[in-house]
Amino acid sequence: MAPHPARWLYSAPSHALLALLALGAKAQAAEPTPAAVVLPASSVQAPSAAQGRPLLSLQPGTAKPGDPVMVAVRGMAGMPTGTLAGRALRFFPWGDGFLAVTGLPVELAPGSALVQVVGPSSLGGAPLELTGTLDVAEPGYPSRELKVSGKYVAPPASVKARIAADRKAFAAAFSQPFSAPHFAQNFVWPRQDRITAPFGDRRTFNGKLSSQHFGVDIDGDPGAQVTASNEGTVVMARDNYSAGKTVLVHHGGDLFTAYFHLSRIQVRTGDKVEQGQHLGLVGSTGRVTGPHLHWGVKVDGIWVDGESLLRLDFFPPASPAVASGDTALGVP
Repeated sequence: MAPHPARWLYSAPSHALLALLALGAKAQAAEPTPAAVVLPASSVQAPSAAQGRPLLSLQPGTAKPGDPVMVAVRGMAGMPTGTLAGRALRFFPWGDGFLAVTGLPVELAPGSALVQVVGPSSLGGAPLELTGTLDVAEPGYPSRELKVSGKYVAPPASVKARIAADRKAFAAAFSQPFSAPHFAQNFVWPRQDRITAPFGDRRTFNGKLSSQHFGVDIDGDPGAQVTASNEGTVVMARDNYSAGKTVLVHHGGDLFTAYFHLSRIQVRTGDKVEQGQHLGLVGSTGRVTGPHLHWGVKVDGIWVDGESLLRLDFFPPASPAVASGDTALGVP
């Protein structure tokens, strides 16, 4: 699938930066406050990297609730801070700028989401604020009813301790120290086959239990190979009650991929894995209706659509060394 284009939102022209510096000099001992630079979208042009203007970009330019989103900043002298739809962004150095990867909650209403980033200008002086909006589209998630074993709809008391242990194990696996990503390529499918259930569909199990599907179900015969979507570290290799035999891989930047319902696990917790490395075999362990791979993606504490992750370009082809993006890249 073709990726959504990255959208450069705002740039700070040189005359605006000079004005900010002048204001900062007059303030002297006063505490500096962020100076907002807001330009209409129609005035944004594609400056070269040599101009060094502060730039804020979003990828994709339009997203739906449940999508991952990358917020890139160039031209700032230090680590920025910011928010997207009111949620704090965590930036890390990336290429010649800074990058934050987050997700839109599935509950987010369609419309627009405000993006605000504050950081030191490369020319010094008062902090610079960049603002913009992300278009949020209607997700259109479908609904379906599934039939599974009754013990997964109303688990017996005998397995409550196991379920509690599973939750504790998942929480520990997802509590990795924050760091820049470990990978050097974009994400790929963990296996090639028919998608039997997309991310986000609303489910009723046996007419009683309602939930939402936070993964992509990929068809497969029992014993078919499952591989790592990208480089990372295995932080879980465990048999869980509902998820079945599970592998979780941490890719850095609070970005994880999950592989559920395996019939066999072929890695251990702590293993370093490469993109395409064998993780396990397709199975039907846990709460399932048949053999398949449930592939999940979690970023910044939110389960997001793996298909949308595959459309993100962490390494724009127009400038491979500029992972934070470049206005010249157009549509990756």
